[in-house]
Amino acid sequence: MGKHALLSASSSHRWLNCPPSARLCEQYEDKGSSYAAEGTDAHTLGEYRLKTALGIRAKDPTAHLTYYNEEMEECATGYSAYIMELMETAKQTCADTVVLIEQRLDFSKYVEEGFGTGDCVIIADGTLHIVDYKHGQGVLVEATDNPQMKLYALGALELFDGIYDINTVSMTVYQPRRDNISTHTVFKESLYQWAEEVLKPAAELAYDGEGEFQCGDWCQFCKAKNDCRKRAERNLELAKYDFKLPPLLEDDEIESILGRIDELVSWASDIKDYAFQAALSGKHWSGWKLVEGRSNRRYTNDEAVAATVSAAGYDPYEHKVMGITAMEKALGKTKFADLLGGLVEKPQGKPTLVPESDKRPAIHTAKQDFNDNEEENSNG
Repeated sequence: MGKHALLSASSSHRWLNCPPSARLCEQYEDKGSSYAAEGTDAHTLGEYRLKTALGIRAKDPTAHLTYYNEEMEECATGYSAYIMELMETAKQTCADTVVLIEQRLDFSKYVEEGFGTGDCVIIADGTLHIVDYKHGQGVLVEATDNPQMKLYALGALELFDGIYDINTVSMTVYQPRRDNISTHTVFKESLYQWAEEVLKPAAELAYDGEGEFQCGDWCQFCKAKNDCRKRAERNLELAKYDFKLPPLLEDDEIESILGRIDELVSWASDIKDYAFQAALSGKHWSGWKLVEGRSNRRYTNDEAVAATVSAAGYDPYEHKVMGITAMEKALGKTKFADLLGGLVEKPQGKPTLVPESDKRPAIHTAKQDFNDNEEENSNG
């Protein structure tokens, strides 16, 4: 068996919604990314800090972590403290509480060859806890109805249901760089029901390379997203509006387009990047060519420039206050808050139009406030 399962927990959001994508993605090389490498480093550090807190001997990995910095250290320390708190709470009702770190979890009872690695599993009578660390800050990850967490939970139940008197499963996404700790708790029986009614049928289709291609937010991390004809067809559906300007469109047409714009822009960007990378590899696109882009002048040696300008009697350095993010990294969050908490403000954000599903509260426009006042006056 390879390092990654065909139907992995981490890619389950995609293959559950688009079953044939699992086999399709097998044809593509796993190129990885700097974000994934940084996430691996963060997980390694978090595992070490948690083991240390639990009194388990472990080798300090920091010297070998490419992306190690103070922020990563704070994230790992916070993660460790959170797990310890969960464990202490569980111990109050179950003396035999067990904590498993980076535990291989097998859910092949429902998904052919299905397995994954749970960052932290806390087993106790009553509630089984599954915690997944997310170092990324690009996409906010919710625990509610999260298939990756459900698969980890099923794998943990396979090991411990029966040994412990488990009634509920608590699934938590710990995402410190988004200040996000999202927890969702379900009854054990509802998880088993989902596994039989939803998971198993979709997994069988995915393993056999069958089912219907479907587009959605899961396309973002699909290896086949650049070549996928279904994705192209879905985005080209917008051509039916014939690029009319907004005043010529009906309200329902604009609402339909709004729900697709981000997806369309992402698809167009992926196509452009795919064409560019192919051109760099020697592909010729009819009507297009590679040219040298604009560039800015730069020093060949900063130290030599500083020394030369200083010798001539001038100051070669800029002097300005560090930005908030850089200052917080330099001082550390606690010291930053102590020293500068009263000197930092967060202005009101610029209005932005988002779907109703977004958790931020809606803001009132001046016209809405005026209409509200008018209504109050007429009622008064």
